[in-house]
Amino acid sequence: QVDVVESGGGSVQAGGSLRLSCAASGGTFSIYGVGWFRQAPGKGREFVAHVNVAPRMTAYANSVKDRFTISADNAKNTAYLQMNSLKPEDTAVYRCAVQTNSDGKYDYWGRGTQVTVSS
Repeated sequence: QVDVVESGGGSVQAGGSLRLSCAASGGTFSIYGVGWFRQAPGKGREFVAHVNVAPRMTAYANSVKDRFTISADNAKNTAYLQMNSLKPEDTAVYRCAVQTNSDGKYDYWGRGTQVTVSS
């Protein structure tokens, strides 16, 4: 069993920045990829960004492209989401999910961290 824990959420004003972290631990595993998702009140889950470990590739939702940056530190089994130029519409619970094999599925999910952006 792999535990996935997000941190770094909080409240900021529009235009501000936050850096979310996603730490995976427990057992013996390899991380193939990490994804960030978000869910705003009354809305469905939305893909935000993904980083593939090898080969190193990233993907972003159009709504966050050029504002958010996803990265991963293999040695620490931790991924990050740097969020700049935050907008009120970025307000949501952000969850990360980890791929531990090459089938493309997210195997383990964190509980999420709240991000609130005020205007």
